[in-house]
Amino acid sequence: MAIHEVLIFPDPRLRKIAKKVDVIDDSVQKMLDDMLETMAAQHGAGLAATQINCQKRLLVIHDDAVFPDAFCLINPEILERSGEQISEEGCLSVPGFYEKVPRASWVKVRYLDREGQERIVESGNDRAASVYQHEIDHLDGKLYIDYLSRLKREYIRKKLEKFLRTKM
Repeated sequence: MAIHEVLIFPDPRLRKIAKKVDVIDDSVQKMLDDMLETMAAQHGAGLAATQINCQKRLLVIHDDAVFPDAFCLINPEILERSGEQISEEGCLSVPGFYEKVPRASWVKVRYLDREGQERIVESGNDRAASVYQHEIDHLDGKLYIDYLSRLKREYIRKKLEKFLRTKM
């Protein structure tokens, strides 16, 4: 397993739309393992493959408060959503910022597990619904800051560009 670098906004690769996984082979299994290790090292609740510059529809999720066991989702899609909530979100690709974001309070998600079996899961609570939506958005080239005002997005972009310049 390997820990990958997490892309930081405004990296344009975060805006790419991930491609469907047609075959769950050893390379997909290795990527899922790498993603789990990367997410754990970064103390994240979830990680989309696009965040580590892999353009496949892969997610890993592990949030002790909601998902006690880490699990992997291949080709996830939201089938249904309902309700409304506003919750504070952060992101490994937008480090140091936490903002309130409107989301559905319940979602139903279809995905393939690591063995290729189709699964359907319902969020069960607001936090889980937010995590599913946040991570699936990444696969569609969206970030949680896209739900914020243009002014807030620009402020965050400028701060992270400065952070990245000082990091180099």
